Amino acid sequence: MQTIEWQDFERVELRVGTVISAKANEKARNPAYVLEIDLGPEVGVKTSSAQITAHYEAEHLVGRQVLCVCNFAAKRIAGVRSEVLLTGAHDHAGNVVLAGFDQPLPNGARLA
Repeated sequence: MQTIEWQDFERVELRVGTVISAKANEKARNPAYVLEIDLGPEVGVKTSSAQITAHYEAEHLVGRQVLCVCNFAAKRIAGVRSEVLLTGAHDHAGNVVLAGFDQPLPNGARLA
């Protein structure tokens, strides 16, 4: 593992957001959702394409708080302009389990 300086970590804009809509991305080669995420007044509502269908149903994602990387350049994924990256970890089968919180947080809160 390569070590980094604290200033490197501070450059990554990790913020809490709430999923406000989730639907299947019909153009994706692998099953994925198109999510709209409210990241608070400073960042606004952003779109993300995420391959998280193994563990999550679209209707259960709405209202869920997620942790997003907000300062990557937008990327076009299967016809969707993905503006933020959801964070999570792969389970034993290689499917993403979303990072989450055990208490409600304000949209836009930065990871500390």
